[in-house]
Amino acid sequence: MHLHILGICGTFMGSLALLARDLGHTVTGSDENVYPPMSTQLENAGITLMQGYDRSHLQPHPDLVIVGNAMKRGIDAVEYLLDQGLAYTSGPQFLADHVLQGKHVLGVAGTHGKTTTTTMLAWVLDQAGLEPGFLIGGVPLGFSQSARLGAGQYFVVEADEYDSAFFDKRSKFVHYHPKTAILNNLEFDHADIFDDLAAIQKQFHHLVRTIPSQGRIIAPITETHIDEVLAMGCWTPVMRTSIGQDDNAQLSAELIAIDGTHFKVLHNGTVQGEVQWSMTGQHSVANALATIAAAEHVGVSIADACTALSNFGGVKRRMELLGTIAGIEVYDDFAHHPTAIDTTLDGARKRLQQRKLWAVIEPRSNTMRMGSHKAELAHSARLADQVIWYQPEGLDWDLQPVVDAAANSACIARKLDEIIDTIVNQAQAGDAVVIMSNGGFGGLHQKLVQALQAKA
Repeated sequence: MHLHILGICGTFMGSLALLARDLGHTVTGSDENVYPPMSTQLENAGITLMQGYDRSHLQPHPDLVIVGNAMKRGIDAVEYLLDQGLAYTSGPQFLADHVLQGKHVLGVAGTHGKTTTTTMLAWVLDQAGLEPGFLIGGVPLGFSQSARLGAGQYFVVEADEYDSAFFDKRSKFVHYHPKTAILNNLEFDHADIFDDLAAIQKQFHHLVRTIPSQGRIIAPITETHIDEVLAMGCWTPVMRTSIGQDDNAQLSAELIAIDGTHFKVLHNGTVQGEVQWSMTGQHSVANALATIAAAEHVGVSIADACTALSNFGGVKRRMELLGTIAGIEVYDDFAHHPTAIDTTLDGARKRLQQRKLWAVIEPRSNTMRMGSHKAELAHSARLADQVIWYQPEGLDWDLQPVVDAAANSACIARKLDEIIDTIVNQAQAGDAVVIMSNGGFGGLHQKLVQALQAKA
């Protein structure tokens, strides 16, 4: 069957394309945002990519069009497929119908940490010899690609709360019917489709309704917004996690290193193992606990899960070290929400101690571009010594009030060259530069590395 995917370079749709190819289908796709790492991964897999959304991409007619949730009415290819009566579906529906049937699905949901936790869980199950299938909304460093069908009965999926398609406004995760579900955290996000937090909580409860009574829900004790979801009705045992021992948590972490690089894991107060790894921050420890709890539900011992996580390589664009040039470390991070910025910089600060920390931030997500979180941004970046906020053309609001509210040193750049010149001329050996964006950022990452190499 010939499948054509509209919006194929999105993290979810790109991973779905790999699964569809592995199912034996011929896969092509269109997108306006063709950039690495996803475009590289798809091209290496032999999948033909087309720029834009022209109706000619659907000629001759494919057997099925899989429509990404970025597609809207008025787009040429969308209008053509409707006018021609072509068969179409959403990505989550295709995944549910063609991949997840008959599987024990482990779903990872939450505002933050989904991609990293999904990767951790797939890694732990893989190290345990369970040969899981998985779909990760990013490019993992421990696997050759972001999705695979797997050979076992388990499938790990990043369970996103974003909507499924222009014709299906339910959250993606409603389609997946997990038996093991991680609910990592819950905050207001995606202001382009959700009016308020309650609207997101309603979708999370739709997910909870689908989890069987013999399944498991995993949630931290600190997330009151998740507690409110579960209070709407829950028919599944819940395992609670905590950083620091708590009588209400069955699984907890005791930090050995303050930056989260080394910690003990306790089950009902008894130490079961230790994790010593390259990840930093308490958010990473929280993700690890959720992973261990989910893996334990399918038979992986806590000790074995700890051993596997100690060898975990991480995910591209999650505090990924791009290079160290003349003693200056350059990191790429996906942070797209004030909480994500805060937790990432907290982990970096604890590791760097007194070394200078630069944060270069592009407010690119739909929620950021709408200004829904602008009152929280200055505080979220407070742990950096120097913050450069990028004001791109088309941003609907002015970043100057964010700079004015900053307690640390902050400035605005309107061109990428300004950012590069500032860092090249001012950064010193021992400094760390964290570039934060959920997009390509105009290739800033590699341009900065090249400029620093040229100076060195």
